[in-house]
Amino acid sequence: MDMIETLIKQVDPDRLSRHLFHLAKDPLPYRKLNDTLPGHSRNTLYEADDFIRARLESWGYAVEKEGVSVQAFRCDEAKPKAHQYSPPLEEDPWYTAYNLYAKKRGTTSPEEIILFLAHKDSQSWVDSPGAYDNTVGTVAVLEIARVLSDYPSRRSIWFLFCNEEHRPWTSVTAAENARERGDNLVAIFNIDSLGGKSQEDMDAGRKTNVTLYTEPEGERFADLMADVNQVYDIGLVQQKIRRKSPGDDDGSFVKAGYSMAVANLGSYPYVDPNYHTEQDIPEFVDIPNVWMATRASLAAGLRVDRGEF
Repeated sequence: MDMIETLIKQVDPDRLSRHLFHLAKDPLPYRKLNDTLPGHSRNTLYEADDFIRARLESWGYAVEKEGVSVQAFRCDEAKPKAHQYSPPLEEDPWYTAYNLYAKKRGTTSPEEIILFLAHKDSQSWVDSPGAYDNTVGTVAVLEIARVLSDYPSRRSIWFLFCNEEHRPWTSVTAAENARERGDNLVAIFNIDSLGGKSQEDMDAGRKTNVTLYTEPEGERFADLMADVNQVYDIGLVQQKIRRKSPGDDDGSFVKAGYSMAVANLGSYPYVDPNYHTEQDIPEFVDIPNVWMATRASLAAGLRVDRGEF
């Protein structure tokens, strides 16, 4: 059996589901700096960080932390429900949010780095579990890290868990620091809102994935997603779309000069009916779709590692 096929078969939908419910329902209903559960001493984002770090360490990774000063967004109820965030005021509290890194060193080309990233926080202006946005991406990157923990990669593979629902986005710091260090990132896969799609697609049972790219250099990775979906018979309705301008956490890296960054999402424009609402709950997540998109993302990363892209 092909090595990539062997590894993507190890992606466990039950583990994805357990981690999803842990981080977006029980024991953690949210992941934000301005929310601390009754009787707890740490906010829910720090508690989520603790869980992510413990999982990574249990698979043999050393976890690095990178602190960024951020504020929570304010809520403006005069805006449409999905867009009720408004900028914080200068006098609002400041917090330290952490980028978490786990890194595998490559065996033959360690200077070349494949990066998987996802934002792990939920919306700071509303009590939303953020199941699709972006617990699913968080647990997908965790699962990819688990599957690859004993894999002797040729290139280095890094896993980044950042924060996008507070201000400023911490992926900006991650990208700027990568550029300042001279990190040779050869492929960047932003995993965000896997499986989030329209009610029509849900009713039809479609398993969707859209790969977004911004610069021409990113299109080869969007095409790679389509290729692995077909070669490994994953079963996604796979699309590629070019952004007009950089966006999301992959956009932070594009702006820092890493043009090969792409994002995998369930739909674009994003049409999940529960986007940024209290109803973005784990019970509504299409786990099979998340599982399929995780397998495809992993397969694409492995093809890059083998130089087959």
